[in-house]
Amino acid sequence: MSLIVANGLSKRYGGTTALDQITLTLEPGAPVALIGPNGAGKTTFLSLLCGFIRPSAGTVQILGKKPGSSSLSGRLAALPQDAVLDPRLGIGRQLRFLSELQGMTRREARVDVERVLQAVDLADVVHKKPTELSHGMRKRVSIAQTLLGSPSVVLLDEPTAGIDPPNAKMIRDVVRRESGEITFIVSSHNLDELERLCETVVYLEKGKLLSHGSLADDTTNGVLTLRLIGADESDFLSACIMLPTVLDVSRLAQGDYLLKVSDDMLASQTVLELLQQRGWKYRQLSRGRTLEERFYGSSAG
Repeated sequence: MSLIVANGLSKRYGGTTALDQITLTLEPGAPVALIGPNGAGKTTFLSLLCGFIRPSAGTVQILGKKPGSSSLSGRLAALPQDAVLDPRLGIGRQLRFLSELQGMTRREARVDVERVLQAVDLADVVHKKPTELSHGMRKRVSIAQTLLGSPSVVLLDEPTAGIDPPNAKMIRDVVRRESGEITFIVSSHNLDELERLCETVVYLEKGKLLSHGSLADDTTNGVLTLRLIGADESDFLSACIMLPTVLDVSRLAQGDYLLKVSDDMLASQTVLELLQQRGWKYRQLSRGRTLEERFYGSSAG
């Protein structure tokens, strides 16, 4: 059974079209990146999947069911970007209450709350209130909330926005670890993070679906992306262009370069040899373009 099937899905607010004739099918599996500029329709799309709002036209199904269907209780979870925990109640009490709303007994709820808090490495906060936790820890508790029960689909809207690197890494680790049983759909402006997490990308712009497919398949022959650490730009550019396999090299951003090459494999080898000879360190050498360059390259500085 397909995870999500949308046919001609549209949403209008008065004279404004927030989502325009979206047709796509997503299958269960590795995390899915949902990207696009502000106003692209990402939040509207997630809200339609959750059943918070109804489409103006078209249809959408999740696991073969209509959004908002009672049969999706416990199978679909979502974490909006602006979600907050109740500051008056302890963490354990809040999560147990949400578990019981899914139909768990009190004993089952206690066991499941312990499980999900351990999953985000916060078992010791069960008796604390949200006001006693840092912003990053509260976000991890919210991630734990989405894992209650046995969800098949979890929708995350900017799950690491505004939190410190250690907590962001923990959240990414949770998504990777749980992806064997859960399909995560992650909306974020952090494209580097999405490239590390996801295998499929859905790109929206001005309410329209402009791209949908596998990140692995969306590579460009004859192009390499290199991310250097600390190398002098002029030294690197002059040395790189002298390599026989490199046809052209351009700077994308500080430390990021796009190489047009005659042979991907041979060029990768010669570039790595150059880096080793010069003692230049690098973060990444990959075939094709980054998500940022593929979708926003024309406006990149």
